[in-house]
Amino acid sequence: MLPTLRQLQYLKLLAEHGSFSRAAEAAHVTQPTLSAGIAELEKILGASLIDRARSGLILTSAGEEVAARGGAILAQAGDLVEAARGAADPLSGRFRLGVIPTIAPFLLPRALPVLRAQYPKLRLYLREDLTHRLTTALRAGALDAALIALPYDMTGLDHAHVVDDELLAALPDGHPLSALAQVTPETMDREELILLEDGHCLRDHALAACGLAPPARYGEETIAATSLPTLVQMVGSGLGVSFLPAMGAGLAQAAGVCVRPIGSNHPSREIVIAWREGSSRAAEGRLLAGVIKAA
Repeated sequence: MLPTLRQLQYLKLLAEHGSFSRAAEAAHVTQPTLSAGIAELEKILGASLIDRARSGLILTSAGEEVAARGGAILAQAGDLVEAARGAADPLSGRFRLGVIPTIAPFLLPRALPVLRAQYPKLRLYLREDLTHRLTTALRAGALDAALIALPYDMTGLDHAHVVDDELLAALPDGHPLSALAQVTPETMDREELILLEDGHCLRDHALAACGLAPPARYGEETIAATSLPTLVQMVGSGLGVSFLPAMGAGLAQAAGVCVRPIGSNHPSREIVIAWREGSSRAAEGRLLAGVIKAA
């Protein structure tokens, strides 16, 4: 006898919630029903999957292995359902799309009305988050696709190009560098450099593209911003200089910030739609990339 998808789902929810009651609530079943499903799964596999203690429950080593493999099976089963539904009618029904914060406010306002008009049956669920969490969700099957920026580790993922986004120097109005037609990475590195916090891939893209090391000079703390609007406001207040993607250059004018090209190579990041390798949503991912690119 083989485990059922329902039993694997129960174990996956137990691993996520760490509680029979919360897992049962997430599965929309009673706690005895979920407990019975886990017991039957243990009987089928001939192994103990859960250690129960006063402080809660933990998965055994066998339970962790089954939960990981079961999660992959559930993701593939979900792909199978969506592939069948989307074969004749692409971009219809549920589509879970992740997007990073340095892209969402600039591309989505243009793309979403086009998507609604061209694909009225599409039910788009958006999740804004940092790249490492979105790619983890993609690999686990919790997202169908994600709008992210490269370069980034794409192991286990595939992607379609959307647009190249030039990286610009952001300077306070009246700053000596603002008198130049373009600035060099070396001149930027001599200034007080403000970057986004660790975890934002734009931080790494800007430093790598310009050949700069993280600016933790002399062991001092570096000024960091939590978002692009905050970063632009900090630059406009004269706290330092920074990098800004061209798609976000509209933030600069109202904040008293000027932007300039960086050197002659015009460093950029590549915006892509990414999905899990082998996903049945690959064709829809490419279609989505085309729609966003055209918008």
